[in-house]
Amino acid sequence: MLITVSGPPGSGKSTNAVQLADALGLGHVSGGDIFREMAAERDMTPVEFNEFAEEDPQIDRDLDRRLREIAVERDDVVLESRLAGWLAADHADFRFWFDAPLSVRAERIAEREAKPVDRARTETERREASERKRYREYYNIDIEDLSIYDAAYNTARWGPERFLDVLVATVEAYDPEDDEGKSPVEGVVYDF
Repeated sequence: MLITVSGPPGSGKSTNAVQLADALGLGHVSGGDIFREMAAERDMTPVEFNEFAEEDPQIDRDLDRRLREIAVERDDVVLESRLAGWLAADHADFRFWFDAPLSVRAERIAEREAKPVDRARTETERREASERKRYREYYNIDIEDLSIYDAAYNTARWGPERFLDVLVATVEAYDPEDDEGKSPVEGVVYDF
């Protein structure tokens, strides 16, 4: 089973994707982890590498190509990244979108990265605007179009344990006999 978890920074993608993979006995691949590996390969911090990526489109393309290859080649993984649902496209059995109010996401990021909430919020807004522009330019993806996802969740509404219960119940309730079709992923230009 290939499950994708997508969403903006601070939405709980990583935390919940790891827990979901563990609960279902699947592997877990994080776009963020791959990004950090790519940064380390160039002796850069993730922040430095993100700034570099804004100037060099090939960085995004290399990361996204790796994620797309995983989605096409594996069927035993929870694939987690901002674009995972788009990159896996119809290869995914489930495509989940996680979100939370910006104020909640900024608080989560501030706590995780030990920085002031106002700074986390400003950086998050800047990052999201940059990514939105790049995804449209590179792949013709409107990141705000949630129509490709099987379910979209506001992760601020549940604690981590209860939310995991919701996700597992969603996957376990799936019956291929009742499946009338996934929302297609159309118009994407996979130009890596």
